Amino acid sequence: MPCGLLRLCQYETNKLVRIQSVRLGSLKWTLNGTILLFICIMMLWNRKYQEFDLVVSSVTTKVKGVAQTHLPGVGDVVWDGVDYSGPSQDKNSFFVVTNVIVTKSQKQGRCPEVPLKGRSCRTDADCQKGDWDQHSHGIQTGSCVKFDMSKKTCEVSAWCPIESKTKPPRPALLAAAENFTVLIKNNIRFPAFNFIRRNILPEMNDAYLSSCRREKDSMCPIFKLGDVVREAGEKFSEMAMEGGVIGIQIKWDCNLDRLMRRCLPRYSFRRLDEKESNKTLYPGLNFRFAKYNTVNGVEERTLYKAFGIRFDVMVFGHAGRFSFIQLIIYVGSTLSYYALTTMLIDWLIGTSCYSAEVGQNYSEKKVESVQDKRKCILCVSYVDENNIRLVKRSQKKSLQDVRPTSVQPRKEDTGHLRAVLCLLQPDAGVDHNAEPPVAPKPDPNNGPRRPAWCQCGCCSSSSVRQEELCCRRTDGPCITTSPLFERLVLRRSLLEAALLYRDPLCPPADRGQTSALRHCAYTQYISWRFGVPPDDTHPAIPSCCVWRVRAEYPSPDGQYSDFTPARMASMQACANGGL
Repeated sequence: MPCGLLRLCQYETNKLVRIQSVRLGSLKWTLNGTILLFICIMMLWNRKYQEFDLVVSSVTTKVKGVAQTHLPGVGDVVWDGVDYSGPSQDKNSFFVVTNVIVTKSQKQGRCPEVPLKGRSCRTDADCQKGDWDQHSHGIQTGSCVKFDMSKKTCEVSAWCPIESKTKPPRPALLAAAENFTVLIKNNIRFPAFNFIRRNILPEMNDAYLSSCRREKDSMCPIFKLGDVVREAGEKFSEMAMEGGVIGIQIKWDCNLDRLMRRCLPRYSFRRLDEKESNKTLYPGLNFRFAKYNTVNGVEERTLYKAFGIRFDVMVFGHAGRFSFIQLIIYVGSTLSYYALTTMLIDWLIGTSCYSAEVGQNYSEKKVESVQDKRKCILCVSYVDENNIRLVKRSQKKSLQDVRPTSVQPRKEDTGHLRAVLCLLQPDAGVDHNAEPPVAPKPDPNNGPRRPAWCQCGCCSSSSVRQEELCCRRTDGPCITTSPLFERLVLRRSLLEAALLYRDPLCPPADRGQTSALRHCAYTQYISWRFGVPPDDTHPAIPSCCVWRVRAEYPSPDGQYSDFTPARMASMQACANGGL
């Protein structure tokens, strides 16, 4: 049937072991409660019950402020928003000039190059016409001319005079920019929720914006440049000399649930560039621009090397709204945390917190060992030992000579023992003071010789290695000579009662039908000598016992089956003659 072949109509579940213990029960519920509390706190703190969408934003800025400074060679100059904001503005950023180097009245012509590293010369041969490099201010003419009274450099065609000053003035010429203000307008949108907001909140009007200050209101969108640099951990006067980059971070962490709706910006500031001059080749931030004019028909320019601070506005954030699907996913993913309770309690049971006996009993109840079906594990019981040996089936050695893989104590089958005692109650008692009969020594002239592996003298040779097993490990009397062997294994009345006990409707065996009695005798021997065999093992009956049972209950045709591993013969198998 397809359902059975594909196992579509089967259901499998785990087996549980319930331990009745107040201490373990209290520990379990305490741990489960702690885990539940942790899960709930993390769910509320991180809003794991919501679905989220990332912010999409745009930023515009407007810088205001006026400053007056004295420029060497120029005089007093008033700087307004057009001057100190630079010639261009980048996206989501603005620039403020804080220091400047001015080179006036530059014209196209020929002049000596600035004598920097490797640019001095002695003769015209040191200057190559048309040559230039990345540090040059112009194209070499091929002449070596005097730069000053002590140095000579190559002449270049360039804007003359060449800018010679490289280090910015100290203190900064436009340190007054610290008092400039900037208005930041940030519009955001969360597409998944169709939610739009900006940092200028609806309740903010013209009167509010004209008077708000950040030190009094954290939501104010107007910032003083000195306060921004100070909150970034820097001093404006020091940063203004060489310039730098400041990051203005706007974080939107919005909760769009109806009962907890909140969507407000949070501002933070940090410096983005390396400020230590000895750690970088080109510290700070600067660029050049020029203002051109014509004097007496000749074009001139004033070159400005501007140092300043660039402010990058960075917007990031997300918005969340309740989602039943996200809640189910979070709950499902956290259910695995409850396995920590089981792992901890199992570890405690296996440690010194509990006795070894309790830990062993728990392990046996919880773990069921299954042997590889390709390996046949036999258990052997000798009359002169109280343990049970576990050996692997071998095709090369006799079972008597195979070394055991492990030795385990024998577990008594108390149910079988009580049943046997009840069945033996009507019989005459056994004389416990009587000496056991001495095992008869086989006559070497009659019958087969004693096998080399036999220790009791009653075993017979066999072609099957698994049947080459004696009842003893060392020399001594055979177990078949014991009175109990006759009473527990061979007595017909006991075997018939055992068969009837197992199957009340089992018909009594006739004198000629000895198969059921013979195999029931094998079962009686296993219960007597092995008790409860270890799991997934197969009891092996000694050769002397097998032949003694066969002699008492022979097969009519004289044919017997070879050794077939079986853990225990079932009731019906005993009744039907199968082992």
